[in-house]
Amino acid sequence: MNPASAGLLMFRRPAGGLQVLLAHPGGPFWARRDEGAWSLPKGEVGEGEDVFAAALREFEEETGCSPAGPFIDLGEVRQKSGKRVRAWAFEADFDPARLRCNLFEIEWPPRSGQRRQFPEIDRAEWFTLDAARRKLLAAQHPFLERLEHAVAGHDHPADDRP
Repeated sequence: MNPASAGLLMFRRPAGGLQVLLAHPGGPFWARRDEGAWSLPKGEVGEGEDVFAAALREFEEETGCSPAGPFIDLGEVRQKSGKRVRAWAFEADFDPARLRCNLFEIEWPPRSGQRRQFPEIDRAEWFTLDAARRKLLAAQHPFLERLEHAVAGHDHPADDRP
């Protein structure tokens, strides 16, 4: 059974240490939430879709950036809701000011009959691992530990995609 979501965790290694690119979800439900609300760029795996292909597609749709490997398999986590998320990491640099993502539509305000569009993610930022642990959804923390362990053991990560 495929995970419900798949995504990519972009990282870079500036002089100050390892940093990861996290995404803040767009829309009115997340507008005032910050700590513990961020995520790696991810999205739903389509019926019959290859999980890694879904991760690549979702990352590009949510950031406007085309990911390139090598990729590090970060495995899977189960979020509080029960949703399973599969992730890979890759090293690259990206200017968050260049963020371009898809829009989604919902009725807002609720029961108003008005439909509004919002970006899937409203911003992306680079964080050190310590800062990322405060910003990231708690269930996704294992991805940070797995990345830190993998990078510590590799100067240049191997392509571990399926």
